[in-house]
Amino acid sequence: MLKKIPEIYVDADACPVKDEVIKVANRHSINVNMVSDGGIRPSPSPFVNLIIVEQGADAADDWIVEHIEAGDIVITSDIPLAARSLKKKAKAIKPNGTLFTDNSIGIALATRGLMQTLRESGEITGGPRPFSRKDRSSFLSALEVVVQNLENEIN
Repeated sequence: MLKKIPEIYVDADACPVKDEVIKVANRHSINVNMVSDGGIRPSPSPFVNLIIVEQGADAADDWIVEHIEAGDIVITSDIPLAARSLKKKAKAIKPNGTLFTDNSIGIALATRGLMQTLRESGEITGGPRPFSRKDRSSFLSALEVVVQNLENEIN
Protein backbone atom coordinates (compact mmCIF):
# COMPACT_ATOMS: atom_id res chain seq x y z
CA MET A 1 0.00 0.00 0.00
CA LEU A 2 1.32 3.42 -0.96
CA LYS A 3 1.79 6.01 1.76
CA LYS A 4 2.02 9.16 -0.33
CA ILE A 5 0.36 10.72 -3.32
CA PRO A 6 2.46 9.84 -6.36
CA GLU A 7 4.20 12.49 -8.42
CA ILE A 8 4.80 12.42 -12.15
CA TYR A 9 8.31 12.97 -13.52
CA VAL A 10 8.62 13.80 -17.21
CA ASP A 11 11.83 13.38 -19.18
CA ALA A 12 10.68 16.55 -20.92
CA ASP A 13 13.27 17.49 -23.54
CA ALA A 14 11.76 15.47 -26.39
CA CYS A 15 8.48 14.41 -24.78
CA PRO A 16 5.54 14.73 -27.21
CA VAL A 17 2.84 14.26 -24.53
CA LYS A 18 3.52 17.09 -22.06
CA ASP A 19 0.02 18.55 -22.58
CA GLU A 20 -1.60 15.17 -21.91
CA VAL A 21 0.42 14.77 -18.70
CA ILE A 22 -0.72 18.19 -17.52
CA LYS A 23 -4.33 17.36 -18.34
CA VAL A 24 -4.23 14.21 -16.17
CA ALA A 25 -2.31 16.02 -13.41
CA ASN A 26 -4.90 18.81 -13.28
CA ARG A 27 -7.75 16.29 -13.20
CA HIS A 28 -6.21 14.37 -10.27
CA SER A 29 -4.34 17.23 -8.51
CA ILE A 30 -0.99 15.46 -8.92
CA ASN A 31 2.34 17.29 -8.98
CA VAL A 32 4.34 17.02 -12.19
CA ASN A 33 8.06 17.63 -12.48
CA MET A 34 9.03 18.54 -16.05
CA VAL A 35 12.77 17.86 -16.11
CA SER A 36 14.76 19.42 -18.95
CA ASP A 37 18.11 20.93 -19.77
CA GLY A 38 16.27 23.99 -21.10
CA GLY A 39 14.13 25.07 -23.99
CA ILE A 40 10.63 24.27 -22.68
CA ARG A 41 8.04 26.80 -21.64
CA PRO A 42 6.67 26.96 -18.10
CA SER A 43 3.11 25.77 -17.63
CA PRO A 44 0.43 27.91 -15.99
CA SER A 45 -0.78 24.82 -14.10
CA PRO A 46 -0.18 25.05 -10.35
CA PHE A 47 0.72 21.35 -10.39
CA VAL A 48 3.66 21.67 -12.80
CA ASN A 49 7.21 22.31 -11.61
CA LEU A 50 9.78 23.08 -14.28
CA ILE A 51 13.17 21.64 -13.32
CA ILE A 52 16.12 22.84 -15.40
CA VAL A 53 19.24 20.68 -15.07
CA GLU A 54 22.73 21.26 -16.42
CA GLN A 55 23.25 20.14 -19.98
CA GLY A 56 24.69 16.68 -20.29
CA ALA A 57 23.85 13.28 -21.72
CA ASP A 58 22.10 11.90 -18.64
CA ALA A 59 21.61 14.99 -16.46
CA ALA A 60 17.80 14.91 -16.59
CA ASP A 61 17.73 11.13 -16.15
CA ASP A 62 20.04 11.33 -13.13
CA TRP A 63 17.94 14.08 -11.54
CA ILE A 64 14.77 12.05 -12.00
CA VAL A 65 16.28 8.89 -10.52
CA GLU A 66 17.61 10.84 -7.52
CA HIS A 67 14.15 12.23 -6.75
CA ILE A 68 11.63 9.50 -7.58
CA GLU A 69 10.16 7.26 -4.93
CA ALA A 70 8.16 4.05 -5.01
CA GLY A 71 4.81 4.62 -6.68
CA ASP A 72 5.85 7.72 -8.63
CA ILE A 73 5.34 7.78 -12.39
CA VAL A 74 8.09 8.45 -14.94
CA ILE A 75 7.24 9.42 -18.51
CA THR A 76 10.12 8.59 -20.84
CA SER A 77 11.19 6.94 -24.08
CA ASP A 78 14.61 6.34 -22.56
CA ILE A 79 14.84 2.61 -21.81
CA PRO A 80 17.79 2.84 -19.38
CA LEU A 81 15.91 5.56 -17.43
CA ALA A 82 12.83 3.32 -17.36
CA ALA A 83 14.96 0.45 -16.00
CA ARG A 84 16.44 2.66 -13.30
CA SER A 85 12.94 3.88 -12.39
CA LEU A 86 11.58 0.36 -12.09
CA LYS A 87 14.46 -0.53 -9.74
CA LYS A 88 13.19 2.22 -7.44
CA LYS A 89 9.64 0.76 -7.66
CA ALA A 90 8.31 3.65 -9.74
CA LYS A 91 6.05 3.19 -12.76
CA ALA A 92 7.46 4.01 -16.21
CA ILE A 93 5.38 4.79 -19.29
CA LYS A 94 6.49 5.52 -22.85
CA PRO A 95 4.80 8.44 -24.64
CA ASN A 96 2.99 5.91 -26.86
CA GLY A 97 1.27 4.42 -23.79
CA THR A 98 3.44 1.32 -23.40
CA LEU A 99 3.99 0.53 -19.74
CA PHE A 100 7.45 -0.71 -18.88
CA THR A 101 7.33 -3.63 -16.43
CA ASP A 102 9.85 -5.77 -14.59
CA ASN A 103 9.02 -8.52 -17.11
CA SER A 104 9.45 -6.36 -20.23
CA ILE A 105 12.43 -4.18 -19.36
CA GLY A 106 15.08 -6.85 -19.97
CA ILE A 107 13.83 -7.46 -23.50
CA ALA A 108 13.57 -3.70 -24.11
CA LEU A 109 17.19 -3.17 -23.00
CA ALA A 110 18.42 -6.06 -25.16
CA THR A 111 16.48 -4.82 -28.19
CA ARG A 112 17.86 -1.32 -27.66
CA GLY A 113 21.40 -2.69 -27.64
CA LEU A 114 20.81 -4.74 -30.77
CA MET A 115 19.27 -1.82 -32.65
CA GLN A 116 22.14 0.45 -31.63
CA THR A 117 24.64 -2.08 -32.99
CA LEU A 118 22.68 -2.39 -36.25
CA ARG A 119 22.54 1.41 -36.65
CA GLU A 120 26.26 1.77 -35.96
CA SER A 121 27.06 -0.89 -38.57
CA GLY A 122 24.82 0.79 -41.15
CA GLU A 123 22.37 -2.11 -41.35
CA ILE A 124 19.53 0.16 -40.23
CA THR A 125 19.42 3.79 -41.28
CA GLY A 126 15.90 4.91 -40.37
CA GLY A 127 14.57 6.05 -37.03
CA PRO A 128 11.33 5.22 -35.26
CA ARG A 129 8.01 5.68 -36.98
CA PRO A 130 6.33 9.08 -36.60
CA PHE A 131 4.36 9.74 -33.40
CA SER A 132 0.65 9.37 -34.18
CA ARG A 133 -2.70 10.50 -32.86
CA LYS A 134 -3.30 6.89 -31.81
CA ASP A 135 -0.06 6.93 -29.78
CA ARG A 136 -1.23 10.11 -28.03
CA SER A 137 -4.61 8.58 -27.23
CA SER A 138 -3.04 5.33 -25.99
CA PHE A 139 -0.72 7.32 -23.72
CA LEU A 140 -3.56 9.36 -22.24
CA SER A 141 -5.53 6.20 -21.51
CA ALA A 142 -2.53 4.36 -20.01
CA LEU A 143 -1.58 7.28 -17.76
CA GLU A 144 -5.15 7.64 -16.55
CA VAL A 145 -5.29 3.92 -15.65
CA VAL A 146 -1.94 4.05 -13.80
CA VAL A 147 -2.99 7.15 -11.83
CA GLN A 148 -6.35 5.65 -10.90
CA ASN A 149 -4.71 2.39 -9.78
CA LEU A 150 -2.22 4.30 -7.62
CA GLU A 151 -5.01 6.40 -6.11
CA ASN A 152 -6.87 3.20 -5.24
CA GLU A 153 -3.75 1.86 -3.48
CA ILE A 154 -3.60 4.99 -1.31
CA ASN A 155 -7.28 4.94 -0.35
